Amino acid sequence: MITIRSITREDQPRLRKFWVERWGGEIIVAHGVVYHVDTMDGFLALDGKEIVGLITLAHSQDSCEIVSIDSIHEDKGVGTSLLEAVIQAAREKGCKRLFLITTNDNLQALGFFQKRGFELSALRRGAVNESRKIKLGIPLTGHDDIPIRDELELEMNL
Repeated sequence: MITIRSITREDQPRLRKFWVERWGGEIIVAHGVVYHVDTMDGFLALDGKEIVGLITLAHSQDSCEIVSIDSIHEDKGVGTSLLEAVIQAAREKGCKRLFLITTNDNLQALGFFQKRGFELSALRRGAVNESRKIKLGIPLTGHDDIPIRDELELEMNL
């Protein structure tokens, strides 16, 4: 049985380890902003005590940004459940817009979010090259050996 719950301060050591394993470090860089795992709100998906999914969120005025989303077991509804929790939380915070950034190689994410009501809203050509100046470990190629160069923004009006 999968349980979805809010991240707590006590989760931080486990989240740091999770981000290092899944994202290559304790920071994520997108659209020139550096995000630290220990400052993120969000939700965990737990199977017993094991983390099987995580979604993190940043707030700014009337917008909420999904900073990261991970599901250890694909096609089990974990990602969808995490996304639904974030949509509800964003509405409760008064956010009018929910958005996220992904990279041009992440075709699976593009499909996942568009199927759930997100629309493409911006293309930032070459943005990942700028992010590499901040986070040196960002690989040159990603899914299916596609060169990682651009950021794509998807959004949902709430």
